[in-house]
This record gives sequence, structure tokens and C-alpha cells, in this order.
Amino acid sequence: MRMFRNDYSEGAAPQILDALVRTNDEQCVGYTEGDPHCERARALIRAEVGRDDVDVEFCCGGTSANIIGVTGMLRDWEGVICTRDAHINVHETGAIAACGRTVLPTTDADGFLSPDEAERVWQFQTSTGRHMTRPALVYITNSTEIGGVWTRARFDAICDWARSHDLKVFLDGARLGSALTSDESDLTLSHIAQNVSAFYLGGTKNGMLFGEAMVIADPMLKEAFPYLVKERGGLMAKGRLLGVQFEAAFERGGNPCEAGRSAAGDTDSTTDGAGIASHGERSEALYWRLARHANSCAYRMRDGLVELGFKPYGHSASNQQFFVVTPEQERALAQATGCETFYVLDDGARVVRFVASWATSEADVDELLELAGTI
Repeated sequence: MRMFRNDYSEGAAPQILDALVRTNDEQCVGYTEGDPHCERARALIRAEVGRDDVDVEFCCGGTSANIIGVTGMLRDWEGVICTRDAHINVHETGAIAACGRTVLPTTDADGFLSPDEAERVWQFQTSTGRHMTRPALVYITNSTEIGGVWTRARFDAICDWARSHDLKVFLDGARLGSALTSDESDLTLSHIAQNVSAFYLGGTKNGMLFGEAMVIADPMLKEAFPYLVKERGGLMAKGRLLGVQFEAAFERGGNPCEAGRSAAGDTDSTTDGAGIASHGERSEALYWRLARHANSCAYRMRDGLVELGFKPYGHSASNQQFFVVTPEQERALAQATGCETFYVLDDGARVVRFVASWATSEADVDELLELAGTI
């Protein structure tokens, strides 16, 4: 059975691999400045976000991007406000603290940072002046740690709050592709780019071998990034590998290699082999098509599990789906599908996570549902 552990268990989408193979014998300058692929990727991303005044930089992975993005916009005495389940708070081994910066979590329990909770933390941290860490940055994630998708109204509310307190905003976009192609998203990439200080487009969890592309509007981070990426061990000598992947992901038109897995084992003019719709003469970049496909499989899985009587945990409109199960169901599902346990509830029930990726097929989902019906 296909595993549903995460969205980075596979290598990379065939179109990405094809681009890497086609350019493999090229000789490019080192790192990520000056080679034609990084520069082309930068131009494509600037066009995608609708701003030509931003810097576009590349990181190896999400933790590296978060470390550089957060610490690059904070001074020694400043901290970052985030939810209690934020990746920088619970899944990065104290990386922000190890760099001498302070994480200031709220008590928000649904993955969304609320203005009310941000205000509470702000009031507390500024109540004694110089004697406490001063908030200077807000960190949010789209999609959230439990699969939630930010609406424009919710996003504008926290950005407006941050602006009213002269705080910067950093958006962790490890799964931004899934979030913005969600059926429930009314938020656009250009709107994000106009309202945050920096954010990144996650590649590792959306069909690339590795890599995140950071879009930077903040002057302080623009200056700091080239130094921090080196200092924090994130600068790749073969940086063009990042550029090639993002170039392939955001190039429109052309004739990328068509391949992938499908239950039927064949393709047609409107879908890739993995069933990824091409949306009319490839008017939509591969990056979004990969994410949209992952979401579609996740929705099929969600609806099927609900129909079988499984209870969702919260509400996810992304490629991550969470369900409440018994310990016995947890063991059986984990062994067969690789799903991970996220929480143990007070009554002993478990919350498990299933994740669909660019490589998931409808047949994979149907096999999971067939199994779940026997548990």
C-alpha cells in the first residue's frame, strides 16, 4: 500500500527531475547568484507574485528558511509572536532560540494566530519596558500545522494588527501551494506579497527534491540574507540545482516531460500520468498543478473516511487530513499506511494525520479507504 506519512517521502515530480537531467552537464557559477537558472527562477517568481521590487532567495529546506527569515528580521532584544503549535515553536529543536532570538507563543489552539491573542502577548511583553523581550515580528503558516487554510479576511486581520503595532510579518509557506489551491482559499499570492515582510514558496513538500524560494520585501532581511544563509550553513555550492527546480516549477508553456503514476497507467492530453490536470494549454504553472492534485486526493480521502464513520479532527481544506481514532485503529492504520500520530486526547483517543502528495493517485486513496472500512 502507498504510504500517507507525509508529502516528501517521494523524490521529485518527473518534470522536475527531467529539468535537472537536461541541465546536468551545464557548467554554472557556484552558489545562487549569477547562474542563468537561479536568475530565471527569480524573474519567474517575481512575475508570479506581481512585484519586481522584492528579492528572491533560495534555501535548502523549511527549517533553514525559518531560521534565516525570523532571525534576519529581529534584533537581539526582539522576539517573534506565533501560535503555540507553530513549527518554529515545537518542531525545530529550538533553532530560533539557539540563534539568540525568542519565540513568544500565544494560546491559540486552532493553528491560526488571532489578533486578540497577539495583543495579549504584546501587552504582557511590553508591560515592563526594557526588562522583557519586545515583540517585533509575527509568524504565521499557510497551511497551518493542522491543515487549516487562511482566508483573506483572517489574513488581513492579523496583518492589520501587526501593522498597527509596527510589527513585521513572516509567512512560512512550506505548504503554500496546497493552501492557495485549496477549494476554500480566497487568498492570492499577490495579496500575500503586498502585505507581508517576507514569505517563502515551499518546494520540498510540493514535488521538488528540496528547496524553498524566499520572497523578501523587508530591507533588513534583504541585507542580512546573503550573510545569514552562509553563517547558518544553508548556502549550497551547487545552488543552480535550486534554480533549475523553481524554474521548471514556474515556467509556463514549453514542453516539460510528461510522466507520473496512475491507476490506469496511461495519459491523455488533459492530465499528467499522476492525474494532474494541465488546466488548458498549461496556463497554470506546474507548482500549482502539483499542489492542486495533492489536494484533490486528500479531499477524496477525507470524504471517504467520513462516509466510513471516521471523525475528523478540526477542519482541513489542504493536503493534510486529521482524524480521531482508537488506539487499536491507530496501530492498524499506522502499520498499513504510515500515518503519524499527532496528539493523544484526554480520553485516550488518538489524532492521526494522513498526507497526500503530488505522487498520490486516486487508486492509492481507494486502497486506503478499502482498508479503513475493515478496521
